[in-house]
Amino acid sequence: MQRRDLLKASGAVVLAGAASRPASAATTRVKVGYLHSLAVDGQMWLAESRGLWKKHGLQMDYIQFQTGIEGFQAMTGGSIDVLSTGAVLSNFPARGQGKVFLINDIEFATAQLWCHPSMGVKTIADLKGKKISTTLGTTAHVFLDTALRANGIDPKEVTLINQRMPDAVTAFISGAVAAVALWVPFNEAVKAKSPDARMLIDASAYYPKDAIVDGWVARNDFFDKRKDVLTRIIKGWAEANDYLISHSDSALATVQRLHYPQVSLPDFKDEFRDQKVFTSVEWRQKYADGTITAWLQHVTDFFAGYASIPNPVPASRYFDPSLYLATIRA
Repeated sequence: MQRRDLLKASGAVVLAGAASRPASAATTRVKVGYLHSLAVDGQMWLAESRGLWKKHGLQMDYIQFQTGIEGFQAMTGGSIDVLSTGAVLSNFPARGQGKVFLINDIEFATAQLWCHPSMGVKTIADLKGKKISTTLGTTAHVFLDTALRANGIDPKEVTLINQRMPDAVTAFISGAVAAVALWVPFNEAVKAKSPDARMLIDASAYYPKDAIVDGWVARNDFFDKRKDVLTRIIKGWAEANDYLISHSDSALATVQRLHYPQVSLPDFKDEFRDQKVFTSVEWRQKYADGTITAWLQHVTDFFAGYASIPNPVPASRYFDPSLYLATIRA
């Protein structure tokens, strides 16, 4: 479904207790970790710029991380209360570290596999025996594993070079590796500095069966004790999310100007098209019918094998849709 049709296909969001919080209500400070990628922080920054967190009695203290792995380490150490992140949403909660309560979007085409044809890689089959840089344990790694297996390549038949994404992209651009599995906006650096590089495939090839979702997770004790705060986060997020869909041009222009000045607005809009988003009411159905749980479990199964997680907690236990379902009404 195209974004322009999304709002036509669903009713306006109705929030439980939708009336604005009284001016006298105390403001709650929340320490929020995030990755600086539109697919992860788009709704968050839009809610900030439109005063939606403040409307719902929240003051967000933001801490940026390069990877979700770093974010989870900070969260389990008590440095942050909640984290907005990518595929690791299905990793650490499966170890009992955090509860997932809110989904941002689907990494529809944001994970991409790029190659150097000049180094003998023109198809995925050519990757056998080659070096591929990526950040292990992230969205890009999950996507790469899926792409390799879907094309009959055992991941053991390639050499994975584990680097932070900026370094992985730099290694690819320099020609140190034949391919890189990345997430946007790192593709922009590749296009600008390595014009002969070619994108082999992106994550859209494996949707919807192997969808990777981004979302929010809360520290265990914060989830247990501050469900009122999480409910307010959902309310502010829902208003921002639906504005992002219904007024995409103005919303993206605002977020780009305030938080992504290094990315041109046309490229920023391309990044948005690489995501798959739904209105808050449409998301509600996917919470209710188990679709999100199944998507999370698929990625957890990957991490259980790759990271040898003993007795992983299933997505049906680490993902709690009840707050969203109680807050967003059809």
